[in-house]
Order: sequence, then C-alpha cells, then structure tokens
Amino acid sequence: MDELDQALIALLRRNARLSVADVAHKLKVSRGTVTNRLRRLEDAQVILGYTVRLRPESEPERIRAWMSVLVEGNQTRAVIASLLGEPGVVKLHDTNGRWDLLAELEALSMNELSDILERIRLIKGIHSTETSIHLRTYR
Repeated sequence: MDELDQALIALLRRNARLSVADVAHKLKVSRGTVTNRLRRLEDAQVILGYTVRLRPESEPERIRAWMSVLVEGNQTRAVIASLLGEPGVVKLHDTNGRWDLLAELEALSMNELSDILERIRLIKGIHSTETSIHLRTYR
C-alpha cells in the first residue's frame, strides 16, 4: 500500500459513506483512480467490507465488556480458535504485557454476559481471566 491507499483508507475509516466523487475530490485524484484503488484493495482483501458504526447510546441495553485472558503454556492457538467460535466474542486481540489476549464481549443482558463468561472460563488452556464492563464510552 502506498500513501494514496493509506489516505483513502483513512477517509473511509472516518466515513465509509463518502461517495467516490467526494473521496476523489478530497484526495485530489480522479474518480476512476478511487474506483480502481478500492477494487484493488477489496480484491487483495485489505478492505474486507463496509459497516455501520452506531453510537453506544443508541443501543443502551447492549452490554459491552473487555476480557483479558492469560493462556497456559503454548496453548494460544487452541484458545484463539475456541474464542473465535464463541458468539459473545465480537473482537479478539493478541497483546503484550501481563495478559496474552484481549477479547471484546457483547451481550444483551447481564445473564447472557454471565453465560458467556462461564463458557469462556471453561475453555481448555485458559489459566485466568479478568473482565471489565464498559460503563460509558466517550469516543
């Protein structure tokens, strides 16, 4: 990816609903250039799709939490595979420091969150976890 690709992706991260004409104008290139770049980035699976981002307040009943996960020994791949199969895990990150993995969880109720936590804690290879519930999101 060159600087133009990076600038294109940065614009789409801020607002994926921008028209090709608007993107071309902002990047000072032709619409054809934008269209070709988008197609190339999609074909190379750099861009996997487009989505809607909602303000957290628009779904007040949804519970979000972070779970830090410490993996036993060299079982990281197996734990990752299990966590990716857990419907309550919406994002999973490899990290450094005290914890090996960081999972973003979503649930519709505290009971559902409790069930998700229980299923995750039963995964073979997980040594320990620590969960923090999102109380308020500022940005």
